[in-house]
Amino acid sequence: MVTGIQFGLEKKTFFFLTLVFFIITILYWEAFVDLVERWEAHEEYSHGFIIPFLTLYFIWQKKNKFHNTQFNSSWWGFFLVLAGLVVLFIGKSSVLFILVDYSFIMVMTGLIWSVVGGAALKVILVPLLMLIFAIPLPSYIDALLSSKLQLLSSQLGVEFIIWCDIPVYLEGNVIDLGDFKLQVVEACNGLRYLYPLMSIGFICAYMFNTAMWKKVLVFLSSIPITIIMNSFRIGVVGYLVNRWGIEAAEGFMHDFEGWVVFMASLALLMIEMLLLAKLSRNSHSLVEIFGIIDDAPRVGASQSILSKNQLGSPFYISLVLMIAVVILVFFIGNRKEVILDRQPFSHFPLKIGAWKGKKQTLDKDALEVLKLSDYLLTNYRDESGKSVVFYIAYYDSQRKNVVPHSPKLCIPGGGWEISEISRENIEGQPFNRMIIKKRLDESLVYYWYQQRGQIVANEYAMKWSLFKDALLLNRTDGALVRISTEVYPDENIKNAEERMNNFLLMSKPLLSQYIPD
Repeated sequence: MVTGIQFGLEKKTFFFLTLVFFIITILYWEAFVDLVERWEAHEEYSHGFIIPFLTLYFIWQKKNKFHNTQFNSSWWGFFLVLAGLVVLFIGKSSVLFILVDYSFIMVMTGLIWSVVGGAALKVILVPLLMLIFAIPLPSYIDALLSSKLQLLSSQLGVEFIIWCDIPVYLEGNVIDLGDFKLQVVEACNGLRYLYPLMSIGFICAYMFNTAMWKKVLVFLSSIPITIIMNSFRIGVVGYLVNRWGIEAAEGFMHDFEGWVVFMASLALLMIEMLLLAKLSRNSHSLVEIFGIIDDAPRVGASQSILSKNQLGSPFYISLVLMIAVVILVFFIGNRKEVILDRQPFSHFPLKIGAWKGKKQTLDKDALEVLKLSDYLLTNYRDESGKSVVFYIAYYDSQRKNVVPHSPKLCIPGGGWEISEISRENIEGQPFNRMIIKKRLDESLVYYWYQQRGQIVANEYAMKWSLFKDALLLNRTDGALVRISTEVYPDENIKNAEERMNNFLLMSKPLLSQYIPD
């Protein structure tokens, strides 16, 4: 029989938990909408739709063990909520919007910890951490992984084609089959399968009823399995194209081959678990191996979890803190990002001293990947007929994972090898200097980041400056500036360097009109 006091406590608990639900919705609504949009737009993250439901299922699966655990409110939960709200504030105020997503997991975990204590939290901690796999990777890591996986997938795929006795030549991400050329683009780099399979690997490791080292092995093995299977897919596509033409790499066949590879990767993961289970002394059924059922008996009379324990001071103080942050975030949200007026690059001069330029354009696919606000791509020639290519990628805002692509990541994808890289300075102008080679061709590249009155060559210094200015100035505009020139047959690298230095110093005074200080 439920007494009046118990019923009152239940109503009170229900009220405050409902209040917390609405406060969390207010704080993270924008982040939730952004997550859904990214899940829809990027196939490699589309598994994010099912992760929250799997988390709820696995928590429900542990309901008996959770019920049997003694609840004790904990101040450690409050401190985790506090840390999560600080991360939320930083993410909302700066360019690191992805921090808002991680903040949600921290705050949710902290709130549960503050109510039930460490022992009960431990029962459901892994399902809560599973939510991390619903969050897309930070843009810089995404771009870095994509470029590395493209090159690795191309190299391993070509090895398979060679094994099939088919003549092939690899140049960066381009597989040359003679009559046909295949480009391993972002969609084929393996990240489309890697992140979903790692998520499934984590779930399988959690369900795997075995020793910890086997769980870790299952999770980590999802990485090489995905890379090898995706490379095998690229090799098969190359074989099919060589035999039946380019249609074998397009449309339905391309997507079908992708699904076959993903399902094959998943099957290998399952086989690995079965083999590891065979190493145990005691044989287990499939249900026992995958931990599908919760065999913990429920102890004691059935009762509502909400009536099991009062919420406690750590929870109530966390709630007050969250209400204060809602008010603070409201004022932050009303801050309109500062975007300064500037001259568009369409007005950039085609004549700079003795240099005469001819404008070029980026293709549609490149523009979709780069997400530029404005850009300049011009080929300038001097009186001798030798040229430099001047490229500037400008962004009005670098929030929401819109950032310049570092040449260190992009150049190898075109088949170029970076043979030398250093950081130089000319008359106070810092820049990165690269010598790149492709077969017998050699080129010299300079690049730097120019943003909000600062010129930096170091990528990490650029990131820090971007974070600081987003927080303090509410500005995230900036540009990547790159100059490149061919090392012609009748000259050496020193001649090319003199040409580049001359162009850099002549063009530098013009940039402030087009890249705001």
